[in-house]
Amino acid sequence: MKISGFTFLRNGSKLHYPIIESIRSALPLVDEFVIALGDNDADDDSREQILAIGSDKLRIIDTVWDLEKYPRGMEHAHQTDIAKQACSGDWLIYLQGDEVLHEDDLAKIRAACELWLDDRRVEGMLFDYLHFWGDYQHVHRSHAWYKQEVRLVRNDPDIHSFRSAQSFRRIPDFDGVSYRKKEGTHKLVCVHSGARMFHYGWVRPPAAMQKKRVYFTNNHRGKQAAAALSDEAQQFDYGPLECIPRFAGSHPAVMAERIAALDWADQLYERAPAGRPVPVHDHDQPKHRILSWIENHLCGGRHLFASRNYVLLPRAEVRRRQHAGVGGGDGGGDGGGGGE
Repeated sequence: MKISGFTFLRNGSKLHYPIIESIRSALPLVDEFVIALGDNDADDDSREQILAIGSDKLRIIDTVWDLEKYPRGMEHAHQTDIAKQACSGDWLIYLQGDEVLHEDDLAKIRAACELWLDDRRVEGMLFDYLHFWGDYQHVHRSHAWYKQEVRLVRNDPDIHSFRSAQSFRRIPDFDGVSYRKKEGTHKLVCVHSGARMFHYGWVRPPAAMQKKRVYFTNNHRGKQAAAALSDEAQQFDYGPLECIPRFAGSHPAVMAERIAALDWADQLYERAPAGRPVPVHDHDQPKHRILSWIENHLCGGRHLFASRNYVLLPRAEVRRRQHAGVGGGDGGGDGGGGGE
């Protein structure tokens, strides 16, 4: 059995992506790691940082982004597909540039890959998401954030990235452009990998977070919308952190140096200072607060009314396979993405 890792990236260094930590977290698991590296700005050194990892498992594919041909974030899906198509493994694990695996979960992932290798019903595997916000101590348990997503897929040419690389779908006879078209697509049949995905996309210095929002808005909504956010003096405001749960677990070991280097704590606040306007983020909306309370206090954390990009293999089938084999995650769970 062979496992490939893959990702896409452009301007990852200047936008404060933990791309090196992301890649390093997967290297002990995979036999190769493919990076579709876009046409970085002159002041970005992502290529140099990736090459400095010094692993013979790494393979870089140089690409050029075309936001006119692939608008509304679809270039993210296109770049994901470029990297995926270059993979040679039986299973392909996908990490966006702000997603990191925990070393404690690698054996679980490998066991799940071995368990389901010959069962062609299983097309993908889910990961539980930890969405960090502002710093490395606060993690969301909000209805506004997806709880699970497909991040490991079978090496099948009909499986493609979907929308803005949110997830994956089976798309027979794909035209290579229509990544947002649902008609003719099929959700993947999935089981749980037994692993977590540590998502650090919203842990950046406020100035870097604002810059990332500008780039992201340009990719999804065009230059005019991005221009409205491009004030160089503007800083992203994470808002009060007191209502966001604190993280009590351990972070991936590869993140230790980056976590120790956090230097914007003085720009965060638990409670809003008197007279300070407080931003209302999506997770602050009353409807999300109400649903989050119901999910976390009455439903055991189960995500209500969630949009899922997958269908689950029946639990009975999962248990039958687990009893016959070894390891592997439960097929149940909830659902819900995330790169420039």
